[in-house]
Amino acid sequence: MARSTPESVPLMPETQGSKHARIARIKIETILFLISCQEERILVCTYTLQESYTSTLNTLKLVAAKRPGALPQIVQRRNRLIAKIWEQTELAKAQQEGKTFQPTRFRSVKDAETGERRDVESPKRVRAWWFTAENGKLCIQVRYGAKTLELAKGKSAIEVGSTDNLIPTLEALKAAVAAGELDAQIEAVSETMRSGFAAK
Repeated sequence: MARSTPESVPLMPETQGSKHARIARIKIETILFLISCQEERILVCTYTLQESYTSTLNTLKLVAAKRPGALPQIVQRRNRLIAKIWEQTELAKAQQEGKTFQPTRFRSVKDAETGERRDVESPKRVRAWWFTAENGKLCIQVRYGAKTLELAKGKSAIEVGSTDNLIPTLEALKAAVAAGELDAQIEAVSETMRSGFAAK
């Protein structure tokens, strides 16, 4: 008697829905793989930047400093006088080079039509502190506001001699002010100016 052979079971044809699901799964797996690779690259870049920043910071001097809320009054006055000495230095340089030094400043003006206030840039007049004395020598007076500083008892001018010594003298003055050597003179003039305002 002949043996019966089992019939082969036919494969179920892939439906349209299962095909779309398989394609979608492949796409999701691909996207996840790309995201994983991208995250690895980001981590590598982050570590590289951190190492770079660390090595750069090692070359800098790190300190525990705190920004002051406001500069002391005397420091503000020094800075104000240093700014004026800078203007005199630039004016002297311009005159020696045959040029014009014309700084500008902003002032608040009120619009006549709208009544609004706005800042307008206008030229600022800088008057030279130096002059030629009776003996023919060039001298400098240091001015703080509208007042002249008394540099020593009864002496309010510095003899420069010639224009060649003008800029070096101004630079020396700036260094003296920054070092606080004229603090007493600045305070005396400031007190006189405050007294004048109070009297008004």
